[in-house]
Order: sequence, then structure tokens, then C-alpha cells
Amino acid sequence: MNPDGTMIVQADLTVLLDEKHPASTEAREQLLAFAEATKRAGSMHTYRITPMTLWQALGAGWSGEDVIAFLKKNARYSLPLQAEASVRIWSSRYGKLRLAAEGDALLLCGDPDTLQSIQDKDFIRGWVVSIRTESEWEIRPDCRGSLKLELARLGYPVMDHAGYHAGEALQVQLREQTRSGAVFSLRDYQKQAVEQFTKDGTAQGGSGVVVLPCGTGKTIVGVAALASIGAATLILTSSRTSAQQWRDELLDKTTLSEAEVGLYSGRSKEVKPVTIATYQLLTYRKSKLDDFKHMGLFNERDWGLIIYDEVHLLPAPVFRMTATIQATRRLGLTATLVREDGCAEDVYSLIGPKQYDMHWKRAEEGSYIASVSCAEIRVPLPASHEHTYTSASARAKLRIAAENPNKLPVVRHLLQKHKGKPALVIGQYLKQLKEAASELDAPLLTGETPHEERLRLYDAFRSGIHPVLVVSKVANLAIDLPDAALAIQLSGSFGSRQEEAQRVGRLLRPKPGSNEAWFYTLVTEGTKETEFALKRQMFMLEQGYGYTQLEAPAEDENEFAKEAISG
Repeated sequence: MNPDGTMIVQADLTVLLDEKHPASTEAREQLLAFAEATKRAGSMHTYRITPMTLWQALGAGWSGEDVIAFLKKNARYSLPLQAEASVRIWSSRYGKLRLAAEGDALLLCGDPDTLQSIQDKDFIRGWVVSIRTESEWEIRPDCRGSLKLELARLGYPVMDHAGYHAGEALQVQLREQTRSGAVFSLRDYQKQAVEQFTKDGTAQGGSGVVVLPCGTGKTIVGVAALASIGAATLILTSSRTSAQQWRDELLDKTTLSEAEVGLYSGRSKEVKPVTIATYQLLTYRKSKLDDFKHMGLFNERDWGLIIYDEVHLLPAPVFRMTATIQATRRLGLTATLVREDGCAEDVYSLIGPKQYDMHWKRAEEGSYIASVSCAEIRVPLPASHEHTYTSASARAKLRIAAENPNKLPVVRHLLQKHKGKPALVIGQYLKQLKEAASELDAPLLTGETPHEERLRLYDAFRSGIHPVLVVSKVANLAIDLPDAALAIQLSGSFGSRQEEAQRVGRLLRPKPGSNEAWFYTLVTEGTKETEFALKRQMFMLEQGYGYTQLEAPAEDENEFAKEAISG
């Protein structure tokens, strides 16, 4: 027993970290190298070690023995034998299997015992062309992605060293001066991210994910990777607005001409050496029985690189298509490699492992992003709603709590407190958002807002004509609102860590002057919404942010009634 230990490690590799311990910050930073945060309750934060989180750590230079030593050193009680055994087993499987190329043949190579253990699996029988030796099998090339996916699910990550075809050559360079006349060069971390992804063109490079906070230039990393590889590129992104931003950046910061960069959209389906499309268009079909007619874009040209912007949003049909194009280089970009559907394993297998990751606090310390203060405000439910709430179904309770009418006076109070700061009021439910827009005399922007009107509202916000925008979850996506310094979250999608991070991310672009921003999430006291709020905040806590907990002010008060620091 170690009474000074910062954590309790359970047999199933659930780790409870005591945030009140003086050494908890240092322990958390190391723990996050091989575990993911899942829950917090008071001062005890819950983390989970999985095969995927451990493999990511091994790829970053940790060893299984390093992980075991860390857990033993910091555990309050002895490390359970089952937990230690699991780490050893998962670590021992890392690197045991690898893919290699020999001419046109795809080879699965590895430890004979490991290959023997998977030989009788149903899925693999139809993919093996021949068993050359006990440590080398020839595999059908078209099964490269599916093989990696299924073996990862079995607990055997495959190191893919089979390389990539060059694709259609593209003459492109980064500019030293943008078209607008500004001096341009990559920041050090952007260079490192590109170098980690390409690995000098070796078979170890060419696929993987780069994780950077919003506002630090993920798009620039993609642009630089494209220029480094010099091949026809397909860029997939989350919205038409984001697609236009990609096009603007490419034209501004590279030697590409307008004739070489196309937007593949509903109006104009341009397939050019660099083509930008949205996930929504790719996955469009008239009915569930119809084919995805735009999925053919993957084969329209001999792409040398495919960039998946906001890779955490990747829809299932694009995953399936990606499984068939493993010979093409693939770059995933995201600020939050978090998927609530449990498909992070698919990102690892089909796009590639995490190649570069910058924590948000590190970016803040370098002044690359704004300093954001996060707070959770507890708002009482009106007495007239209490009976309706207690007698409602579980799902209805959440909506009643989310649409608490007492939240709007708090919004007004916050806007007054931060008067003069460009503000976003963000919510989940259309009825609530319409009421907020009417109450605040502010424009409302939802998924139903036409694209041209969205662009007009964004421009009006940037210019100060509309200092407040009321927005639905379209604000989760990659919209560029660099002046936003205040965000007030009325409601969200259950306990989505990803969404919380995306919404905070709207504030991260550097601000003139003090470089500060504020994020408030309004939560109905004594309801299920408080539990979901705790889960939503986990990603931000991983990044080193804390939430100040406040109580809503009474009608006759000018400031919040109580303040306490939480986790």
C-alpha cells in the first residue's frame, strides 16, 4: 500500500485519479499518454486504459514496462495482477504483425504463433492467397483495410509498411508571401506535424491523424502536407463553409491556380487536381435502398493523398470506402480524436495512428490560441415545471431541463457582464433557440439557414453589425469566427465530450489585447442535465482546463450568488 499514491487502479484497468492530491496534475499528464478520461465525480476522475490507448502510447515511444512501472509507482494500493497481465498481453501483440509489399503482392508477415492463432478465423480465409511460410502469408490487396480493421478488433494491431502508390503528380509549392502580401511560413509545430506524417516518404509515413486545437492551423498542416507530397489530392470536410475556407487557403498560400482547385458541391461538381467535397454530399442517397452515387469521387482521379478534415466526424459509408483505398496516402485532421460511437478503433485502423498531438494548454501557453475561462452555471428549474419534470420519461426530463426558461435571464446577464464582446449563444433545440433569438433580438442560424444567408450572417458578425449570433449545432463544425470571445451554451447533445470541445473551440482563435475568451454552460440544478454536463467536460479537463461552478444570480442581484472551483 502507498498512502501517497495519486490513483487507484482496478483490475479492469479503470483508473481513479484523486484530483485533490498535490501531484495529480503531473500524474494526469502522463496518464493521458495511454488512457482516456471517461467520467468525473467530485475530486475523483475516472480514466480507462484500452488496447487502442495503449497502442497509441507504444507508437509514441512508451513500452508496456514503462506503463506498468508508472502505475505501480502512483497506485495507492498494489497493482492488480489482472491489470498488469492485460497491459503485458496487449503490449506483446503490438508490432507482431505487419504488412509489406513485394512487387504487386501484399504480404502479412509476423510471429508464426500469432499467425497460427488467427489462421482459423472465418474472416481471414477468403483473404489469404497463399501461405508462403509459417511467418509470411500473401493477402489479397483489396482486403488490406478490412484485414487491419478485423485484426485490430481481435487485439492485434497491424503495422502497415506496404507503402503507397504515388498518384497523379501535382506541381505545387508553399508561398513565402501570400496573395494578400503577408509573409507566410509554417510554425514549428506545423512543420513537426507534417514531418511526422510524411516521415520523409518512407513506408512508415503516409497515413495517420494529426490532432491540433482549433485555431492553431490544422488546415495549414493539410495544405503543407499536400505541397510536400505533390500529388492530386481529395479533401473531405464537414460543411460547404469549411470547403470554401480550404479553397481560399490553398489559393492564398500555395502556387496552385484557380483552375487546379475545385469544389465538388451540389451546384458545381468540379473534379480537379485538388478537389474539395463534404461528407454530407458523399453520403447522400435518395433512400436507404439506393447507392451512394457521389462515392465514385474516390475513383475519379488517381489521388495521391486524401485529407479527412474533422476526421472524428467520419460517417460509416466513408469508413467503408476508405477500407478499399489503403494504397492511397491518408491524413486525418481533428481537434478532438473522440468518438462517442466507439469507432476510434476504426480511425486508427483505416486512417492510421495518431502521428502528432498538441494539448490545448500547450498551445495556449505559446499564445497560439486564446486563454479560455470555462464555467458551469447551475440554474434552478421554475417551481411550475417541477411536477412535469418528475413525472416525465427519462428522455423528456432531459429536454425539460435543457429548455429551462430560467436560463434566458442568465444569458442576458452574461451578455451584459461581457458587453462589447462578440458572442455566440449555442443550443440543441430549435424552439429554445427561436425564443432566445427573439428575446435577445439577435439573428438565428440553424441547419435550415441557406448557405448564402449563413455567409452573410458570419460576415455581419465579424464586422460587428450583429454582435450576438444564436446558433444551433451547426456551430460545432469548422466555421471561422475568429472574433468570437464569448460562448453561452444553453443545451447540448447529451454527454458529448466531442461537442463540448468543438463549441469551446469556436473561441480559441487569438484575440487582440488580453487574448481572453469565456465559455459558459448553463445546466439545470437537480436534474439529469448535471450528470451529462460532468461527462461533457471530460475532454476539456484532459486538456488541463477547469470549470468554475457558479449559481445563477437572483433577479435582483447583479452578480452570481456563489462561486466554487470544480475539478
